[in-house]
Amino acid sequence: MSKPAVGFPTLTEQLYRLAGGEVTSVELVRAALDRIEASQPTLNAFKVVLTESALAAATAADRRRAAGQDAPLLGVPIAVKDDVDVAGVPTAFGSQGYVPPAGADAEVVRRLREAGAVIVGKTNTCELGQWPFTSGPGFGYTRNPWSRDRTPGGSSGGSAAAVAAGLVTAAIGSDGAGSVRIPAAWTHLVGIKPQRGRISTWPLPESFNGITVHGVLARTVADAALVLDAVAGNVDAELHKPPPVTVYPPGGTVSGALRVAVSTRFPFTGFRARLHPEIRAAVESTAAQLGRLGHGVVAANPDYGLRASWNFLARSTAGVMDAAYRLGDGVTLDPRTEANIKMGRLLSETVLRRARKREAATRRRIGMIFRSVDVILAPTTAQPPPRVDAFDGLGGTRTDRMMIGACPVTWPWNLLGWPSVNIPAGFTSDGLPIGVQLMGPANSEPLLISLAAELEAVSGWAGEQPDIWWE
Repeated sequence: MSKPAVGFPTLTEQLYRLAGGEVTSVELVRAALDRIEASQPTLNAFKVVLTESALAAATAADRRRAAGQDAPLLGVPIAVKDDVDVAGVPTAFGSQGYVPPAGADAEVVRRLREAGAVIVGKTNTCELGQWPFTSGPGFGYTRNPWSRDRTPGGSSGGSAAAVAAGLVTAAIGSDGAGSVRIPAAWTHLVGIKPQRGRISTWPLPESFNGITVHGVLARTVADAALVLDAVAGNVDAELHKPPPVTVYPPGGTVSGALRVAVSTRFPFTGFRARLHPEIRAAVESTAAQLGRLGHGVVAANPDYGLRASWNFLARSTAGVMDAAYRLGDGVTLDPRTEANIKMGRLLSETVLRRARKREAATRRRIGMIFRSVDVILAPTTAQPPPRVDAFDGLGGTRTDRMMIGACPVTWPWNLLGWPSVNIPAGFTSDGLPIGVQLMGPANSEPLLISLAAELEAVSGWAGEQPDIWWE
């Protein structure tokens, strides 16, 4: 848990150095590619490394700067998750086998390029983003920079590992049940799951029946906010178009004391989950920090109800079915995926339409808490990161039981489509990262990110980095 002799740079620092002529984009990108190459045999964060196209994009970025042009992310190396289309590259989404190359960039990739970012590669994810670990027969284990025998989480575990290890300063992930926030919690990162529709999922009008959104992982609130602003906006027909917001620079939205609910009750899932005592202590410590910052803190829990988990299951398994269809016939799927596809086929015929219709009622019930508070503080996970091989060889039911036991609390905000932000909250006695999440109502990203920046300023988590073992 000690800091390396030379600290990992932030994205903001890289932009200052580029603007001041201290470094070129080609130099930054070559350094990132070298770090990725050195780490791949052990950390294994990347599925595809885009060496040639990244260096060409870096050269173009340097030319733009020399010509006096600017853009929010001009010349900075960034990674994207392997569920995002990059033209000419297969979107394998953690699967094993042949997947044809994508014909065009996804909208989020187009916006990254428009903002000047240099995409250095696509990061590993578990098969179809279903589980809170990042491993599979198609690529092996992705490991946690804070402990090589632990998973970085999932399903955006490759993106989290790449940022936590300093290979890149920021990465795009996706979050359908916590898949940005969980790996952020387990690798000591900021992870933003924005409002549904904030970042385009195009060419999909919506992803996994509306529960999955793209999000951002970074080491600091400012870096994550900068990337979110750069990629926000969509062309997703008329389905989800939240009003525009600006979150960079973070700050200025929190005016006066907020009312914060501290919630440690888990929603109903069918399997029991127990909150680890050191994670409970981290939630309480963060609540105390909020109190010292002048905010009012009370114990209160949303009314999740009993039907929400069934509605989520219908939408998620039907989404797995659709995603598997898009992969084509050239892949070999995990038996657990095959079981989820069968479940998705059944529920899509009998339950999915009713589940979508219940969303408004679910929002009203859970949203009642925001009549008395502004923000909810909750644990992001119930347990620290499991061993990297903890889910190997398990059947579907045992996988679900272990998954829910570790990660029971993030999924409702995907059902609602509302924003939530994971922030680092310390470490266990074994040195494993702990995260907590700030949860808000619709379109509350500016408030959540500003509050996260307040907590970052008093905690100093960005200066804590893992020992380098992967080079």
